[in-house]
Amino acid sequence: MIAFVSGTVAALAPDTAVVEVGGIGIAVHCTPGTLSGLRAGQHTRLATSLVVREDSLTLYGFADEDERQVFELLQTASGVGPRLAQAMLAVHSPDALRRAVAGGDEKALTAVPGIGKKGAQKLLLELRDRLGAPAGPDRPGAVRAAPASGPAPWDQQLHEALVGLGYQPRQAEEAVAAVTPEAEAERAAGRRPDLGGLLRSALQTLNRTR
Repeated sequence: MIAFVSGTVAALAPDTAVVEVGGIGIAVHCTPGTLSGLRAGQHTRLATSLVVREDSLTLYGFADEDERQVFELLQTASGVGPRLAQAMLAVHSPDALRRAVAGGDEKALTAVPGIGKKGAQKLLLELRDRLGAPAGPDRPGAVRAAPASGPAPWDQQLHEALVGLGYQPRQAEEAVAAVTPEAEAERAAGRRPDLGGLLRSALQTLNRTR
């Protein structure tokens, strides 16, 4: 098992980071929140989980070991593969998922693309004794990094992330427009918009319009 990768970020895409390790570029699939904390040319260390299929080897990357552990625990539930587990972590932090499961919060799970009402009910039952208790206050899923200009404007990254999660481009545009005031408030305060937080807000907006 590849437990982590550590090296220079060589390239960034909407759902992937390429980390150079020993002269080799390793593609790591990450959530938008994790990607928002990475910067091309800067060093990073990502906890990883290798998913082996007959025709592929896919490496998933996470902000820390807790996210990686939750990613793997989520897949012990029937019907949850790596893509859905990653989508769940794109919408909720590990502790937010623990609180949702512990509290039987069906609505929180249906905010994840691909999870309907019946699926949420089933997951609440199966995961109840697997995720454990929340470790502390909710926190963004992004890797901590020094502020810098990202590979693309926040609105473009958010739009691509939503489309990557299965929403239509028009739906993604409307969701981006809905969270623009939140992003502008961050910018006005001298902070870089937090893509992970904006993604959660956008998904909540989309969930309300269903």
